[in-house]
Amino acid sequence: MVWSKTGNYRDVEAFLKSYGSLAPKRYHYSDVKTITNSFKVKLGQGGYGCVYRGKLRDGSHVAVKVLNKSEGKGEEFINEVASISRTSHVNVVTLLGFVFEGHKRALIYEFMPNGSLEKFVYVGSSLTDCQLGWEKLSQIAIGIARGLEYLHRGCNTRILHLDIKPHNILLDEDFCPKISDFGLAKLCPRKESVVSMLNARGTVGYIAPEVFCRNFGGVSHKSDVYSYGMMVLEMVGGRNKIKPEVDHSSEMYFPDWIYNHLESSELGVHNGITSEVENETARKMVIVSLWCIQTVPSSRPSITRVVEMLEGSLQSLQIPPKPVLSSPLRSRADSSATEISNMAIL
Repeated sequence: MVWSKTGNYRDVEAFLKSYGSLAPKRYHYSDVKTITNSFKVKLGQGGYGCVYRGKLRDGSHVAVKVLNKSEGKGEEFINEVASISRTSHVNVVTLLGFVFEGHKRALIYEFMPNGSLEKFVYVGSSLTDCQLGWEKLSQIAIGIARGLEYLHRGCNTRILHLDIKPHNILLDEDFCPKISDFGLAKLCPRKESVVSMLNARGTVGYIAPEVFCRNFGGVSHKSDVYSYGMMVLEMVGGRNKIKPEVDHSSEMYFPDWIYNHLESSELGVHNGITSEVENETARKMVIVSLWCIQTVPSSRPSITRVVEMLEGSLQSLQIPPKPVLSSPLRSRADSSATEISNMAIL
């Protein structure tokens, strides 16, 4: 376990000291004020504080997440530093430094010019009018899967992210995706596949069934696979204004809707698909996603298998069973703001 509920200032200091050279660079809070030009440019805001744009002395741009001054932030802070300090991958955001001075805590990341994937998912939203093509969407989906594969298999200690969603995927200048926000992460010894959790954590709409009800199975890397599948379905649906809440008179669950339209021409019509290549790309993303959101964890593929399916041929994929777990409707705003447990920003 990374953190105990009795953790205090001395515990955090002891933890940071134990990491030694593995820990990222430590900054003073005064440094953060200089880096951000007194917090001049705000990039985003969430339940745990604000993210500001900054510049280091060497001229490189950074994103600085300043945590709120309230109780209960020790666990998220430690999770972030502990988990991301163990990573080095093109599809995982780089933590460059941190601040821990009394109640003042901040995390300094590499700057991602294109922000989060969330603003590119909902076309026509107030956030952006930019539209990503199907090839780029597929590349982003594969990149995220590769990042998860690294977290699950490439580290000495397996890292379960447990809050995969568009808001937590950042895009660099080339739209290369990077997984961010490790505030809810759990570290799991490589020889173990299931982690223990006292409370459910994650975001409504992406959280795996077993996370909030142990009757479905144990929480494991397959829980990240479920969240990933829901996110990719949202990438496909939101790409051209498919609205799972379009008919409030019925309890239409989005995966049900897209499953029902998988083999019909309506899927292509609603998504503006203009070529057979685009059609195959979209169908492949949908089929793989539906495998990822199977109710029983053992029925879901590993994230390594997900990468193989996305990079393979459409003809090699089998249609998965229809998802049996229903979910209440949620608005676009609720999808990123309503949560089971703690949420961090960036």
